[in-house]
Amino acid sequence: MLPLSPDQEYVVTRAKAFLLALLCAIWACTGLVGHDPWRPGDAYSFGIIHHILQSGDWLIPQIAGESDLKNPPLFFQTGALFAQLFSPWLSPHDGARLASGFYTGLTLLFVGLAGRELFGKGRGWPTVIILIGCLGMLVNTHLMLTDLALLAGCAMMQYGFCLSQRRPLAAGLLIGTGVGVGFMAKSFTAPMLFLLIAVAMLIFRNWRVRPYYTSLGIAALAALPWLVIWPTLLYLHSPQAFMEWIWGDNIGRWLEHVRSGDFEDVFYYLGILPWFAWPALPLAAWAVWRNRGKVWHTIEFQLPLTSFLVTLIALSLATSVNNVFALPLLLPLALLATAALPILRRGAANALDWFGIMTFGVIGILMWWGWAGLLLDNHAKITQLLKAYQPGFEPTVYAPTFWIALFATLLWIVMVWRVGRSMRRAVVNWAGGVTLVWILAMTIWLPWLDSSKSYRDTALSLKHELPARYNCITSQNVGATQRAMLGYHAGITIQSGAARDCGLMLVLDSGLSKTPVSRKKWQQIWKGSRPSDRDEVFRLYRKVL
Repeated sequence: MLPLSPDQEYVVTRAKAFLLALLCAIWACTGLVGHDPWRPGDAYSFGIIHHILQSGDWLIPQIAGESDLKNPPLFFQTGALFAQLFSPWLSPHDGARLASGFYTGLTLLFVGLAGRELFGKGRGWPTVIILIGCLGMLVNTHLMLTDLALLAGCAMMQYGFCLSQRRPLAAGLLIGTGVGVGFMAKSFTAPMLFLLIAVAMLIFRNWRVRPYYTSLGIAALAALPWLVIWPTLLYLHSPQAFMEWIWGDNIGRWLEHVRSGDFEDVFYYLGILPWFAWPALPLAAWAVWRNRGKVWHTIEFQLPLTSFLVTLIALSLATSVNNVFALPLLLPLALLATAALPILRRGAANALDWFGIMTFGVIGILMWWGWAGLLLDNHAKITQLLKAYQPGFEPTVYAPTFWIALFATLLWIVMVWRVGRSMRRAVVNWAGGVTLVWILAMTIWLPWLDSSKSYRDTALSLKHELPARYNCITSQNVGATQRAMLGYHAGITIQSGAARDCGLMLVLDSGLSKTPVSRKKWQQIWKGSRPSDRDEVFRLYRKVL
């Protein structure tokens, strides 16, 4: 077969576009429903969403009776709206998790539009496929995390910057809205990234033009309502809460971090990017290297490369690190990786293709083998390891999920066999392999995962052991997230801190350390934890009369 020209490579027929959209939809929707809130982020966010549903307080995020003002309430409000909208058909936590799919869908839409704007018609699809293939996107985008709304806002900003020299009005509205959505999700992260990227782009002469300045002015106006309305309402409701949010949890915390000089995690994101951003990172690096002579002179490289560097520096200097915080780094990397496809050598593309097929083929075989071993209770080593990790788990065959998993496996085999040879083949097959593994995890393996990550069984076990009569339950070391989940699953109200008049006390032991409790005053009546959890052990005590 003769090699295709770059133009031929990116011809996407209506049928191909439909299949690629279907792949993205399956990837995005799988795992949004069907399991309990998982620790830590999923359970934390739903604890706040559940408070909104119960109390009707949409202004101040609260969890287990405590205000939590680290982040504004946009994601939680969206989750509550979805939970209410789908309440006749879905449980509250499943309905709320659809907010994650909503913001992920927005991210894919705008990063695809950015790819098309930078590289031409038909090149938005490769950008999206590369993004969903990134390993860091897989689990994080299917949980209830405020960072997903920030990611959608960053994608809007990225597309707005792409349009800024051609359509300044639309660009300004998109950038400003993206800043606002990001601000209402994660406070000052999005406005800070906007300012830093907007200023950094002025380094390049071709960005110092009137349309760009116009788009920035419009962006500032479009962002203003988002930046003002909720903080004003918060201040009018409680000046103390406003100061807690703006100073205690944000500006003051960052200034204290700078004064302390504690930057031991400054290279954290550089350390995780090789796996977190695979396969976008090596493709982006190849694109930059091959175009090194013009990389600082053309818009399609200037914008994503500058955005990546600015975002990396800003995140590395933040007060805390977490792999989910690195999600915005994947947007510019996916755009740069798109530029690599037309110039990727056939041998390298085939190597990536076969690496993906072999990797996900082996993982798929191991997942089916391990599941069958649990079901048949054989004596294979993998079965013994799985049983030891999850003691007491009883596997069950659910016909619908089994057939979905089997169909997805067969479909993946057909896809890797039938996908036409092109530079896109490697990234499409990689994204298909990632999707297959996720489908298997969310079908045949979901009961096993849910039993280890959910608080439901622990909460019901605790409820069963409660005395028939008691006045209240105090707690030690039990976080707001745990108290919220115990309350959601079992309807148990647990107070924070010590209360002298409570007849019961719930204590959380972390790791190997056991919280000291006076045996003269308290008698242990229950002990429980999730099957595979060695870090969280709950103990219930009754006051000795």
